[in-house]
Amino acid sequence: MKQQVFLVSDSTGITVEALGQSLLAQFPQIVFETSIHRYVNSVEKVDAICQQVADSASRSKHKPIILSTLVQGPLRAKLEQADAHVFDIMGEFLTPLEEIFHSQASPSLGQTHGQKEDAEYQQRMDAVNFALINDDGVTGKHLERADVILIGPSRSGKTPTCLYLAMQYGVYAANYPLVGEDFDLMVLPAALVKHKNRLFGLVISPARLHEIREARRAGSEYASLKQCQYEINQVNILYREHDIPTCEVTNRSVEEIATRILPHLPISS
Repeated sequence: MKQQVFLVSDSTGITVEALGQSLLAQFPQIVFETSIHRYVNSVEKVDAICQQVADSASRSKHKPIILSTLVQGPLRAKLEQADAHVFDIMGEFLTPLEEIFHSQASPSLGQTHGQKEDAEYQQRMDAVNFALINDDGVTGKHLERADVILIGPSRSGKTPTCLYLAMQYGVYAANYPLVGEDFDLMVLPAALVKHKNRLFGLVISPARLHEIREARRAGSEYASLKQCQYEINQVNILYREHDIPTCEVTNRSVEEIATRILPHLPISS
């Protein structure tokens, strides 16, 4: 079964995308084709989406699904007319909340997160910049500012995990890859020794690492299964010798990996 899903937002779409992913993940047996429509703030834009929905409905025996966080009443009403199963997320919650608070909601565009979260947003953006500057041990500088330093073999998922920690939690995460010399000598790089309490190791199966590296550098020694097996064996010994906390990432999403790292941070995040 293949199901078309339209995610509609009057702003960045972050909220409806996150909610949509969480809901759809509960149905792994279904293949979803999702499209995100951001900054839908006019009747004309809603009309255009309704036309796309109609076209999709005509090509499939399954009626499309719409998840919407539109806040303006006229736009929500217009979207309800689409040839789809429409889930008006704002509408579902605003009316019951109005009854509880005995107060009328005053929706405004782009205020899903609220102005009081501006400081948190800025922290997350600063953390993202930190992750980019400290990606793959490019500089090795400012590691003393890191909340966590992810280590592991090349292509084991350090970069996406650092960026996710930064974007979602404002965590200052640095990424420092272990390389051939580290595996041969079985020592931590000098730049990491004084930050040992902030290290967190990623573990991946040799077969999966081989698959990822083959897509990047097919046929190279770097991507060979033998090299991947060697590096994973060595890194596991290194983790044990230095008592570094780890997470097996082979079959885990970046969200799951992040939740296993957070409890090990030396700060509250």
